[in-house]
Amino acid sequence: MRVRDIASLLLGCAGAAHAFKDTSPLFFLSTADLQIIPDSLPQIQQASDLTGYISAISSRCLSTTYIIASQPGVNAADFASRHSAPHLKKGLAKKDGIVRESFSVTDVVGQIDADQLQVFFEKQCGAGIMHVDASTGSFEVVDDAKPRVIRVNFPPLTQATHKDRVSKLAENDAFLSSLISTLPSQQYTLILTTTPSTNQPSENGPATHPQNQYEFSDSSALHHMDLKRSLSSNNRASPNTDTRAAKGNSSSLPLFQRYQYFTPGIFMGLLVTALLGSILLVAMYALGSLKVSYVAFEKEMGPQGAAGKKQQ
Repeated sequence: MRVRDIASLLLGCAGAAHAFKDTSPLFFLSTADLQIIPDSLPQIQQASDLTGYISAISSRCLSTTYIIASQPGVNAADFASRHSAPHLKKGLAKKDGIVRESFSVTDVVGQIDADQLQVFFEKQCGAGIMHVDASTGSFEVVDDAKPRVIRVNFPPLTQATHKDRVSKLAENDAFLSSLISTLPSQQYTLILTTTPSTNQPSENGPATHPQNQYEFSDSSALHHMDLKRSLSSNNRASPNTDTRAAKGNSSSLPLFQRYQYFTPGIFMGLLVTALLGSILLVAMYALGSLKVSYVAFEKEMGPQGAAGKKQQ
C-alpha cells in the first residue's frame, strides 16, 4: 500500500474520532504503587466505568490525601500545548521523582461523579473532607497526616482564544502544584476530572464549532495537523480515482501476478496430505505382506487329533 493511501486511512480514522465531541479528558496521578497498566486502558470510556475502575485501584487506601479537582469547559485539545499544564504533564511522565502511577483517558463519555468518589474515600479510607475555593487562589494549609479528601472546583474555562485558555490552565496547574507542595505527607492521589467545552478555541477570536484533539502530546498533535495540510490538496480529487487506477494497473498485469495460486495454506495442506498418504501406503503394504498358512486355523482336539496328525 502506498504512503498516500495509508495517510488517507489515518485521516479517515481521525475524522471518525472527531465525532466524539461531547467528551473530555481525565488525568490520574498517585504516589502509591497501584500496579496500573496504562497501555491496557482504552482512550474512549464511559464515565461510570472509569469511576468504578478508579475506585477499584484505590481500594487499598495507600494514599493519605486524595485530591479531586474539577475543570469544566475543556477538551483534550486544550492540553495539547506544552505550556497548558507543565506540572501535570511532568507528573504523568513520572519525571518528578514522586509519582509512581499515572494514566490519562482522552475521551470520557459522560461526567465523572466526583461526589461518588468522595463518598467512596470517606467510607473505604475513613477520610475527612476539605473544600478549596480555587476562584480566590487561596487555601488552608494542612498540618496533620490524617486521611482526607480535598475537593478543588475550578471555574469553567470560558476564554475564547486558545492563548487565553492555555494561560488559564497554566494558572490552575500552578495552583494544584502549590497545594500539593503544602501537604504534610507526599503520599497523595490526584484525580483531575473535566467536562466538555461548548466552544472551540481559536487563535484570534471566538469560534462557533467545537472540535476535539485526541492526541495529548505535542508531537502527535503537530504530526496530525501537518498530515492533514499535506493531503488537503489531494483530497479535492474524486475519491474513486485511485480505485479505478488501481484496477486498471492490476488488469494489465500477467495472470500469475494478478492472482496467487500457491498460498501458504495450500502449501501446508499438501504437506499434510503427503505425510498422511505415505503413512497409509506403508500400512497397506504391511497388511498385504502378512502370510498365514491354513494349518494355523485348524483346531486340534485332544489325543485323537494328535494321533490323526501323526498318521498323516
